[in-house]
Amino acid sequence: MRLQVKGKNVEVSDALRGYAQEKLGKLERHLHDATRLEVELAVERNPSIAENQVAEATVWTKGPILRASERSTDMRASIDLLAVKLERQVHRYRDKRRRGPARHQEHVVEGRQAAAEEEPFIVKTKQFPVKPMTPEEAVLQLELIGHDFFVFRNVESEDVSVLYRRRDGNYGLIEPQAP
Repeated sequence: MRLQVKGKNVEVSDALRGYAQEKLGKLERHLHDATRLEVELAVERNPSIAENQVAEATVWTKGPILRASERSTDMRASIDLLAVKLERQVHRYRDKRRRGPARHQEHVVEGRQAAAEEEPFIVKTKQFPVKPMTPEEAVLQLELIGHDFFVFRNVESEDVSVLYRRRDGNYGLIEPQAP
């Protein structure tokens, strides 16, 4: 496994690099040798964010790309939390590869029960009218309902768009594109 540690708004000391390699190096026994793991350590400069020590990782496997991010008030604690989260993801990925597709009906039922215990699934479906409005009006609606996102029909593009609240307090807008 190739492990790369880099910093954003922070100088990555040899001690911090060694700590990250020690904690995340444990994933090597579960991953292929050619796997690449990139860790980015960052310090948020916004004084209103208490948990400003951020550790993010991207793992390139033969299959899916695994990503995780954790934050706390201490960089080593962020790395610890990140290692735990990545280990869970790697175990889930490895278990799925080992199980493979179910071949018989009885295995499908057992697989669904096991999957229900391990993986999240859709528990509720909601339908509602998508009203045409501008992104600015959608921001007001988002504030009124108090949710993290808002789905609306953009008057300008006539497409369904999603407005969401970002961690930094600003807003993001997702606009679909035709393939």
